[in-house]
Amino acid sequence: MKIKVTEVSSDTNIGGAGKCLLTLLENFDYNAFDVKVILPKNSLLKPHIDKMSIEVTEVDGIADKSLDFSAVKTLREIFKREKPDIVHTHASMSARIAAKQAGAKVVYTRHSVFEPSKKISKGLGKIINGMINNHYADSIIAVADAAKKNLTDTGVKESKISVILNGVTALSQVSADERRITKERFNLPDGYKAVSIVARLEDIKGHDYFIEAADKILQKGYKVRFYIAGTGSYEEHLKEKVKKLNRGEQIIFTGFIPDADKLMSITDIQANASFGTEATSLALLEGMSLGIPAVVSDFGGNPGVIKDGENGFVVPARDSAALAEKIELLLTDDSLYSGMSKKAMRIFSETFTAEAMTRQTEKIYFDVVNR
Repeated sequence: MKIKVTEVSSDTNIGGAGKCLLTLLENFDYNAFDVKVILPKNSLLKPHIDKMSIEVTEVDGIADKSLDFSAVKTLREIFKREKPDIVHTHASMSARIAAKQAGAKVVYTRHSVFEPSKKISKGLGKIINGMINNHYADSIIAVADAAKKNLTDTGVKESKISVILNGVTALSQVSADERRITKERFNLPDGYKAVSIVARLEDIKGHDYFIEAADKILQKGYKVRFYIAGTGSYEEHLKEKVKKLNRGEQIIFTGFIPDADKLMSITDIQANASFGTEATSLALLEGMSLGIPAVVSDFGGNPGVIKDGENGFVVPARDSAALAEKIELLLTDDSLYSGMSKKAMRIFSETFTAEAMTRQTEKIYFDVVNR
């Protein structure tokens, strides 16, 4: 008999957690699992899941929020009717509470890494937070060692946590014609190299330091373009910064691009400068599948993806000089670049595939049901 699983996401947009959910849904063993999905109304995830012919239920009150007591009631009624063996929640406390009340097992994935507040990492607050999270989860998946530490620092039992690193489907190499067309689309001249950062445009993602690093490198006259892909509340600040540096032709904002794999196909080096939240960057993984080395900050899950000196470099967070130094090294040392490119592909295939993530997640489901 198949194990009945209900996946619950509160995301209305498609961020890292949403992409992980889609990857799981694309790779589950449907001979062993009967999977349904619950989403908020009008989630951008729904059209993608509909194409997989997976049943989706839309629920009010869960959109982009963890807890809503009216939503708990609605979800509890759904779970009592559907009788899933497992409810796997991607940040929804409403679903965790409802699942427990309905008698289902709960798996919870922690997709983020950030510095926990003292309210829940010290004293009574830590005890209460730990009791709540330990009670409302039979098993917890952390997508990075840093995410696991966040959990244990706030009172969650280590025995409940399994680290399953994010995985992605490898990107395909493009033809010479496709590469030429993409270079024209992104205004990358022949003979120029491309450095890209793919992340939400928010303060804590560290784009300020990326722009400062780019300016330091461009002052030396290298033939290189720097690309900033994404949108966010910090966009105008960053554009103004680039304007003041008079680098508008060399530091390019792409906006949101649904086919980011196209930008990746012409990217030589990736960067990640986060200093406030970062688990396992899916963009870094996709780049690694194409053999793209990266220079990243030492925050959160970055050091678990980029091994310093192997498939890229890890530098101190908020240090534009260090970021610039290592990007310049990869731009100028062809032998170093070639070796790191090969290691990037090897590390990806050994650790970060979609299949590896999905099989480990399925094992959690089996363990929880048979426990």
